[in-house]
Amino acid sequence: MISQLHILLTYSCTKACNHCFVYSSPEADSKGTFSLQQLDEVIEQAKIIGSIEWIYFEGGEPFLFYPIMIDAIRLAKKNRFKVGIVTNGYWATSEENVRYFLKDLNDLEIDDLSVSDDCFHMTNENDHPSILVEKIGKELGIPVNTLSLNKPDDIPVEDIEIKKGEPIIGGNIRIRGRAAETLSHNLPIKDSIFLNSCGHEELINPMRVHLDAYGYVHICQGINIGNMWEKPLSNILKNYNPVDHPIVAPLLKGGPLELAKTYQIPYKEQFVETCHMCYTIRKDLRSYHPEYLQPNQMYNDQ
Repeated sequence: MISQLHILLTYSCTKACNHCFVYSSPEADSKGTFSLQQLDEVIEQAKIIGSIEWIYFEGGEPFLFYPIMIDAIRLAKKNRFKVGIVTNGYWATSEENVRYFLKDLNDLEIDDLSVSDDCFHMTNENDHPSILVEKIGKELGIPVNTLSLNKPDDIPVEDIEIKKGEPIIGGNIRIRGRAAETLSHNLPIKDSIFLNSCGHEELINPMRVHLDAYGYVHICQGINIGNMWEKPLSNILKNYNPVDHPIVAPLLKGGPLELAKTYQIPYKEQFVETCHMCYTIRKDLRSYHPEYLQPNQMYNDQ
């Protein structure tokens, strides 16, 4: 059963990192940012669903819309949800700044603050915002975690021990989204015939979904199972049937290789890994099932 809602509070970000699979950037469409009213509706739906334990605020960069985020966290905590945030820590430029931003989070007793701190997010090699956030967070009693990803190397992504369906918290990146265009060159490749399963996302019994302000409910980022502004989120999750989903069903049957064959999408003989092929095929497949492969933001079609 779904136990986590990961809210993509905004597609806007202070950076446009090469590995970003949601194509966040400073130029992102402002329509891709939640209003407080929309967040209220999501939290009400979370109560109806009944199995939700965690609500995460992500992006993009959620701290760009700090007042909205704080009000939404306050409402979530009032309804006894555990709350987490994922941030790039751009605001952690001094102890004074960190204390200012963490004061409200401390008062609200936030359950997790995850700070991205790696080669993709650093402006320079001495730029480690997580160190300062961890220091002040420890003083205040706020749980702070560091998210660190490595540059792509010779280690196959499939060899990283990540429980299926869980967020990436370390190790190598997955080659999808912007990474498929910027980081896939000169990496070890595999024959497409072997990319016949999805070993990363739990598509049958997912523990989490991502939500964006356009209303899309992502079973995997860029693969939608409904639009919560058209149908209640609780109904979308209740009625989700993977074997009837035009994108999920082929992936379950034979991974991205089967997805390409089902819709007769021409494909290359080799890719870096499963996500690389899946993302590439999905991008070419959008004209067949545009309602299930949204938003444009996820596919660099803006």
